[in-house]
Order: sequence, then structure tokens, then C-alpha cells
Amino acid sequence: MQIEAPEMENVEVEQDLLLVDSLFEQLSEAIVQGEFEPGSKLSEPRLAARFGVSRGPLREAIRRLEERKLVTRAPRLGVRVIVPSRTAAIELFKIREVLEGLAAHEAAKNRTSVEIDELHAMLAEHARRLSAPDAMVYWQATANADFHFLVARIARNERLFNLLNGEYYTILRLYRMQHRIVPGRAQRALMEHGRIADAIADGDGELAELLMRRHVAAARIGIEQTIADEKVPAR
Repeated sequence: MQIEAPEMENVEVEQDLLLVDSLFEQLSEAIVQGEFEPGSKLSEPRLAARFGVSRGPLREAIRRLEERKLVTRAPRLGVRVIVPSRTAAIELFKIREVLEGLAAHEAAKNRTSVEIDELHAMLAEHARRLSAPDAMVYWQATANADFHFLVARIARNERLFNLLNGEYYTILRLYRMQHRIVPGRAQRALMEHGRIADAIADGDGELAELLMRRHVAAARIGIEQTIADEKVPAR
């Protein structure tokens, strides 16, 4: 049976979208992991050759990186990976404090027993990983292993979820990755996550929000100090 022309076009469009999604994920992860250093230029010809793709899907993936504030584009300078700054960190984490506080509040109202079990199971796995002799950081490598991502999902507010885990999520991971080693912070963060999870399990929205906001504020202060110590230039 032959596929009609319109159906073939739909298949091609879907394949192009999947390719762009894949390129975006690979490029954003490379930036977060430091494979592309802050301020470095992204060369379209080199990236196209590296991934074996045409320039069209690559340009769309780079456009998405611009939307997520992972790269900047300027005349004669091209596309470059952002340089983390103290000013940007402060702004971002103040926004995150409000949004994640709201997510914790809503999660306490909307949680199910299955989701609470999932939350506690996740934290148990985090504790296991942090107990390893060589564990230095509390690194939640993917969305599926991220406490904050799960809390936002339990909140059941689509717009809030999209803000936290769409527009802001990857840039937050970048800051976590580049400025994540603060002495003693990993164990404190795990303990704070446990208290937030308990408040959500108890259905105490006000306490969950308060604890989450304090938790994010503590992370912001740690990151500010780390960036200041490293003398990363202000934006």
C-alpha cells in the first residue's frame, strides 16, 4: 500500500520535529555539562558535521537554546554560550523562590498517596547516592530524578509547570552544575527536601511553601557566594 503524499509530508514533518528535539537536548546537555565552555562560539558548520544533520534543524535547535537563555546571538559575534553572572543568578533564583514555593503549596493540596510514595522513594535514592564514599555533590542529573521537577508535577498547574520546567529548567541546571560544590550543602539540601516532602504529605500547603522558599533562598545565597568567589564578570 502506497502512502498518500499528504501522509508522507506529515511523516517528514514529525521526523524533522523529533530531530530538532534531539538536537536541542544534546546541545543543551553539552552546555550544562561544560562541554561547550561559557562564552565559546557555536559553529553551525562544525555542529552540522558533528551530528550529521542539515543546517535547517540545527538552526531551529539553536533558536530554542536562545529561548532558554543558554546562548546569545550578536552581530559579528555569532552564537555564543552564555557566561553565568552573579546578577543573572540572583534574578533567576528570586523568581524560582516564588514559583517553587507556589508549586510546593499546590502539591500539598493535590498530592495522592502514590505520589507521596514516589517522592519519598526518590529521596531515599538520593540519600543512598550521597552516602557513597566518593559523593561530593547532590546532582539530580535528569528531570525524572529531580525533586523539584516532581513537586511541580504533583502541583497540577500546567502553566506553573511549564514555567519551572520549560523556560527556566535548563538554565537552572546550568547554574547548579557550574556552581554546585558548596561545602556541606548537599546533605543540608537533602534534609530540606525531606522536610518539604513531609509537609506536602501532611497536606500543609503553607508550611510546604515556607520550607521550599527557604530552601531555594539558601541555594541562591550559596550560588551567589560561589560566583563572587570565582569573580565571574557581572552581566
